[in-house]
Amino acid sequence: QVHLLESGGGLVQPGGSLRLSCEASGSIFSIRTMAWYRQVPGKQRELVARITSGGSTNYADSLKGRFTISRDNAKNTVYMQLSSLKPEDTGVYYCAADADDGRGYYRAYWGQGTEVAVSS
Repeated sequence: QVHLLESGGGLVQPGGSLRLSCEASGSIFSIRTMAWYRQVPGKQRELVARITSGGSTNYADSLKGRFTISRDNAKNTVYMQLSSLKPEDTGVYYCAADADDGRGYYRAYWGQGTEVAVSS
């Protein structure tokens, strides 16, 4: 089993920044793509950004330029820098990873989420 633990959420004023972290632990043989999703109130969960083990990234078009995903493979950790935050960014941010826990196949794992609230 692979466990993902997010941290870094909180309350921030509009225009502010946050840095989210997600560390994978457990029986990790290999992790391919890691990603951040979010669920804002009243909407379905959506992809924010993903990053491969080689560092290739892609972002939701609407969020490109304000959010930056990065990764430390040695620490099995993915980060998301959130900048110029807006009230509509309020929601729960989830980490996901495509990982092999040693059984020879990849499957998706999810974290429990970290809450981001943008309000004055």
